[in-house]
Amino acid sequence: MDPKTKDLVTQLDELLGSSNQAWLFGAGISLNAGIPLMGPLTERVFQRAKNHGANDRAALDYIKSQLTDGCHIEHILSQIGDLRAIAERSKNQTVVFDSVTFKLDELDQFHQRILTWVAETVRWGYRPAQPGHKEQIGTSEQPIVSVDDHAKFVSALFNERQKGISDRRRAVKLFTTNYDTLLEDSLALSCLPYWDGFSGGAVAFRNYRYGGKEPDHDYRAYMIKLHGSIDWHLGEEGKVWRVRDGDIYPTKTSRVLIYPQSTKYLATQRDPFAAQFDLLRRSLSSTDENVFATCGYSFGDEHINQEIEMSMQRPGNKTTIIAFTQTLNPTLEKWQKSLCKKRLYIISETGLYVGDDGPNATPPTGKKWDWWTFQGVTEMLTNGPEASIL
Repeated sequence: MDPKTKDLVTQLDELLGSSNQAWLFGAGISLNAGIPLMGPLTERVFQRAKNHGANDRAALDYIKSQLTDGCHIEHILSQIGDLRAIAERSKNQTVVFDSVTFKLDELDQFHQRILTWVAETVRWGYRPAQPGHKEQIGTSEQPIVSVDDHAKFVSALFNERQKGISDRRRAVKLFTTNYDTLLEDSLALSCLPYWDGFSGGAVAFRNYRYGGKEPDHDYRAYMIKLHGSIDWHLGEEGKVWRVRDGDIYPTKTSRVLIYPQSTKYLATQRDPFAAQFDLLRRSLSSTDENVFATCGYSFGDEHINQEIEMSMQRPGNKTTIIAFTQTLNPTLEKWQKSLCKKRLYIISETGLYVGDDGPNATPPTGKKWDWWTFQGVTEMLTNGPEASIL
């Protein structure tokens, strides 16, 4: 290993050992666990709609035909939300999807059915058919979702990286755009106390609100779900509950989920999402040395990207961004040209970038590194970055 590469890998190792760090996770970390990415998730919802009735499937087909190529279920749900807002102001208060007409209450029921299909798919798992592999559909009786990868990551981060010095560290903040519960389940299975803004047991109530003071002791991690969760429900009087699957109490008015598209901005001005994004801003802005790493996140959420970019541009901010990603993308390429590029590390299949310098630590000819994957990051936390490229 040449001296420059060795120096950069040592820097990366030191950053991953920072006492002040946060992580942002996206859908990529749950794919191997049996939870589909947005494309297959959308296909599964369309299957469920077809089985439910002709109107639901016809409405979904029409909405998709009106959106850009590559749209998925989050875009569709945002479109429904926008159309509902327009219908609410109209005289007849209906929404027409080609041959299907929904009154407002019918549209709300349609919306809730879609959310339920999304939640059930995420809860029990789904793997689409692949060459040599049949389609797998998880159910409550036979779930196919595995917690193994998440449990190994949590163990590597808290039991290996922080071994012997955890008392001197701040709680690690774990942000995720995922709806599944695998990260918090892994924390609990590892007997690691964490804070997620809720109080209670199997049924819990959210008692943290926007602007509130963060807990300052007794927790090893904060679990902050930016887009909601499959076990969050909105109840009467605006209360947010975390509820076991299948419980009929407390009274629920909707399943709480949020989508990173056009309806996002309005939704994120209200609790609980205003509070979640406020915590993200606080974590990104630090006058002390601070590390913010991403894994499984495709940089497809402009709201989150803007929060990261604004924090990088803030005078006096000492946060270093570490992006684990298969390849460069337009967002990262833009940041590579910014004034803050020296605080941007990109770990990809072709090597390591620091700002626009790279790739360094490149793989042998014909080979690509896997250290950017969730499993690769887990190995790196356990054995160090140098072991990942030897």
